[in-house]
Amino acid sequence: QVQLVESGGGLVQPGGSLRLSCAASGSIFSINTMGWYRQAPGKERELVATITSGGSTNYADSVKGRFTISRDNAKNTAYLQMNSLKPEDTGVYYCYVRLRMTAQDEYRYWGQGTQVTVSS
Repeated sequence: QVQLVESGGGLVQPGGSLRLSCAASGSIFSINTMGWYRQAPGKERELVATITSGGSTNYADSVKGRFTISRDNAKNTAYLQMNSLKPEDTGVYYCYVRLRMTAQDEYRYWGQGTQVTVSS
């Protein structure tokens, strides 16, 4: 059993900041990738940022320079620092994890989602 606990969403004004966190727990052999996808009203889910076990990061063009993803491997936790938030950043943010429970398998898990609303 693997559980993702996601937190940090909320309501902020344009230009404000939020920090999301996602902690994975359970029967985990290793975590390859952690990150966030988001889904705005009426739109499909899109990648926001990911980070690999080796520290490589990937960001959507729309958030580059504003968002920073990091991870604490010892805690199986990822963080998404979101600065200079814009109304178009509004949506439900879902933590995403690719992990192994054994050396041979691989699974994908999603967090419960947290609402981020950027509005004046």
